[in-house]
Amino acid sequence: MPDIGYALSSEEHGPNDLVRNAQRAEESGFRFALISDHYHPWVSAQGHSPFVWSVIGGIAQATDALRLGTGVTCPIMRIHPAIIAQAAATSAAMMPGRFFLGVGTGENLNEHVLGIRWPPFDVRLDMFEEAIEIIRLLWEGENVSYWGEFYTVEDARLFTVPDSPPPLYVAASGEVMAEAAGELGDGFITTSPKKELVQAYGSGGGEGPRIGQLTVCWAPTKEEAIETVYKIWPNSGLPGELSAELRTVEHFEQAVKLVTKEQASKDMPVGPNAQEHIDGIQKYLDAGFDQVYIHQIGHEQEGFFQFYAQEVLPSFHN
Repeated sequence: MPDIGYALSSEEHGPNDLVRNAQRAEESGFRFALISDHYHPWVSAQGHSPFVWSVIGGIAQATDALRLGTGVTCPIMRIHPAIIAQAAATSAAMMPGRFFLGVGTGENLNEHVLGIRWPPFDVRLDMFEEAIEIIRLLWEGENVSYWGEFYTVEDARLFTVPDSPPPLYVAASGEVMAEAAGELGDGFITTSPKKELVQAYGSGGGEGPRIGQLTVCWAPTKEEAIETVYKIWPNSGLPGELSAELRTVEHFEQAVKLVTKEQASKDMPVGPNAQEHIDGIQKYLDAGFDQVYIHQIGHEQEGFFQFYAQEVLPSFHN
């Protein structure tokens, strides 16, 4: 049976609420979670963006069995990969066998904050490959010196490492990156139920978990859910590469003015019909994914947990 997980949305919830949501996810029957790693929310209405590594420490102490990973961390600009390696190793030591590192090539929205030029995708992919090499070397717990095209590490050693390195999963939104995920990662993560991505991941040699994110909005009525999506997560209606390329929250707020309510919630399970949510998960399974995690938009998390525990998860978890 597939594993169903939960998305801890750092853009919508403060740090203490994220820890409580992780507890409730575990109590409700979700088996894993991914927590977003952002410097900014997409739009101001979302309202938050705490430092993910601090929150992970709280979740490590507040949960017992929930597997947790970053969904996802960009290791190429805002934080040097040597520091990401240390943060992930510490998290894995705090959550033995329960932590994984999810990584991706990032968004301009979060990575421009140090004043570093936002490079084109091909350059970011080269940086990404080098960053992963550094992270894996440091996880071995030996002394590392590395002089690469993009990064320098001199006489660095991680003294706090888990008994075995955590899995490293690579995020992919297109076939090029999905194939790279097969070459570089231990699994891959995406937000679209496309068979082509699963196939590209396999073409790259990928044999690990295939994780898909399903965005939903449970509410007592379909109308309330649509209003919530439009108010809090209108960025779901933005097409193409805008999410990676727009630079500021203000730019996103300008762009989402072109998004209608229908576009924001298109193809998204909204409201209290359990079958819609079950069908949304099944689309990923039919496309070849073996794990699906659910992003519930908005502040109505408790009703969502009860709804999924009673009406959705029993269809997938024995």
